[in-house]
Amino acid sequence: MTQPRQSVAAHGSPLLLKLLVFSMFAMFAMTTDSVGTVIPEVIREFELGLTAGGSFQYATMSGIAISAIGLGFLADRIGRKTTILLGLVMFGLGSALFAAGHDFLFFTTLLFISGLGIGIFKAGALALIGDLSKSTTDHARTMNLIEGFFGVGAIVGPAIVAYLLQVGASWKWVYLVAAIMCGLLILGTVFARFPQPIRTNEEPTRATDAIRLVGDPAAIFFSLALMAYVAAEAAIYVWVPTYLAGYEGSWLALAGYSVSIFFVLRAAGRFLGVWLLGRFSWPLVLLTCSGAMTLLFWVAVSGGMDAAVFALPATGLFMSVLYPTINSTGISCFDKGHHGSIAGLLLFFTCVSAVFAPMAMGALGDVMGDSRYAIVLGAIFSTLLVALCLWNALRQPFRERLEARNSADYRDAELRSAEAEVTIP
Repeated sequence: MTQPRQSVAAHGSPLLLKLLVFSMFAMFAMTTDSVGTVIPEVIREFELGLTAGGSFQYATMSGIAISAIGLGFLADRIGRKTTILLGLVMFGLGSALFAAGHDFLFFTTLLFISGLGIGIFKAGALALIGDLSKSTTDHARTMNLIEGFFGVGAIVGPAIVAYLLQVGASWKWVYLVAAIMCGLLILGTVFARFPQPIRTNEEPTRATDAIRLVGDPAAIFFSLALMAYVAAEAAIYVWVPTYLAGYEGSWLALAGYSVSIFFVLRAAGRFLGVWLLGRFSWPLVLLTCSGAMTLLFWVAVSGGMDAAVFALPATGLFMSVLYPTINSTGISCFDKGHHGSIAGLLLFFTCVSAVFAPMAMGALGDVMGDSRYAIVLGAIFSTLLVALCLWNALRQPFRERLEARNSADYRDAELRSAEAEVTIP
């Protein structure tokens, strides 16, 4: 039996809530996207190989994946606010405890706990953005804006690590700074007024809801697209610093800032994505940007380090639009009452790729004795994404479904105000 829908405009300020979400994404990006800068230091300090050193990436992403698939439903079951608070507390504790020791296993355990927290609060935040969006297109634009702030955090994190190393301080401080920011966000979340999420049926959300969605065609397509994208992205921010560490060509200074340039372009491109999606169809935007990214990958592979110094950072401009558009469109294919579950499911597959793709790249580099093969593997995954985007652009398999969701789940401001007084018995 379908219940009356409750307006999300009934409580809270959409702008303030969005700013809160923007800050959350910027905060955790400081740690997750600085890992490529931290890994070479960890390898040196603990005398590790590439595969073992990459554990800083695997531990975080494993935690995110487990909590996303197993606990993403909490956003639909216990509410967005409680879910976000739970995740922030776990992330904050995991980051703060970096000050308590200096052991590789201890650090990887803390990163796993932090990853669990990220998966929980990110699923809640993504579901909240769905509640605040006025249409599927508005949802995609907002997600690009959010990921733009994520990009800002991804710039700040590696910059902090670089500064710490320059002045002789420990790279651990980047996690302590993130813990301080997390404490402020916890306070902000406690006092913020959240909207009542839309519920489309009386049946309670279960932990198995995300698993049930696995067989859905939309879930399959968007999960595969996200996995291919994340694998290609991981080749840049995880392994490019290691690959270019041996560069001795004419562009040595540029090579040292390659990942920072990548993050700057990715952040700028995500704000540009808001503009692009307002003027062009999302399938065309995905196809164009994935094609340009793939071309740059193969230029880097065929042209050697001199070409890679320019081509690999430039992929950030085209990668920028891909993740938020794929993710938000995939979530929009489902009713708002299940946004927490589908967000968790997509995040799970994102993290599976973020764990195993860099691991495969590191292992291949160890076997071949050259980290260049991480970039080759990234180019292959990027090519697979182009194939998916081409099929989507030609077939347009989700157009009717998105139109139906627009009609069923999204309302203009006037209608939301009129529904604000509707209560759920």
